[in-house]
Amino acid sequence: MLRLTRSLAAETGLRNLCLAGGVALNCVANGKVLRDGCFDKIFVRPAAGDAGGALGAALAVCHAESPSSNRKGGAPKLDAMQGAYLGPAYEQADIERRLLESGAVFGVADDASLIEQTAAALANGQAVGWHQGRMEFGPRALGNRSILGDPRSPGMQKALNLKVKYRESFRPFAPSVLRERVDDWFEIVADSPYMLLVAKIKPEHCRTMSAEEQALFGIGKLNIARSDIPAVTHVDYTARVQTVHKETNPRYYALLTRFEQLTGCPVLVNTSFNVRGEPIVCTPEDAFACFMGTEIEFLAIGNCVLYKDQQNPALARDYKNAFELD
Repeated sequence: MLRLTRSLAAETGLRNLCLAGGVALNCVANGKVLRDGCFDKIFVRPAAGDAGGALGAALAVCHAESPSSNRKGGAPKLDAMQGAYLGPAYEQADIERRLLESGAVFGVADDASLIEQTAAALANGQAVGWHQGRMEFGPRALGNRSILGDPRSPGMQKALNLKVKYRESFRPFAPSVLRERVDDWFEIVADSPYMLLVAKIKPEHCRTMSAEEQALFGIGKLNIARSDIPAVTHVDYTARVQTVHKETNPRYYALLTRFEQLTGCPVLVNTSFNVRGEPIVCTPEDAFACFMGTEIEFLAIGNCVLYKDQQNPALARDYKNAFELD
């Protein structure tokens, strides 16, 4: 990939690069291309594989029929996809009706209280289900159909894998970070709204392993905290970064902002809202079912707030053994 991108830069003299195709979902490679410095900016289509062909076809027809529409609608300083939130959304009254029909016990909070309760749950180490606005387009959860957690917790990665995702404890998670704070925590200064760039953790947030820890093997070595945000730090001190922008996702941005005010950390664990073997949740019913089938402790759907200990135990589901491991 580096040979290709270096030759492209030399041949064209261009400073911006767009990547597509399944290979463009290789976040490590994308990060290396950016750090190589041949291009100033890299844009990767969030659904870079075959699924993105549908959007490409629609855009091609739109451009052919109305060329002047090609560059309209982008948020300031960001790409025109505006965060790739292209899926369905649900009005508050519809959410409440669906939850009542599902047997859920919930409260309704105003925007400020919703952010406050969710940030407090995260700061207290709880696993949070977050179902907001329009569903993401592409393979990554980007803060609208997400399971969230506190990245500072040494046990969060293992807990989310074993008790929520029901998969191997070593599977990595990605960090969401406020765009304005990304270069305070990661060695990257670019936008990464689609979680498609890997970057190193800043040295001041890393922890050097002792000789005894270095001598460990396998899971034992993997479980050693390597940084101030161990739940999102890979074994090589990198992370798959998602930058969160106020212009494209103001509610998720507000949650991260409040979490930083409570903890001093502008980063959250962000993983897709589903269990192993199932697709990401779409509807409020999907979210409630996943909530009741896992050990997620707090759920926010629109302005509805749900606590696990207030739910009817008879509605619990057994997802743990429902699907084979990958």
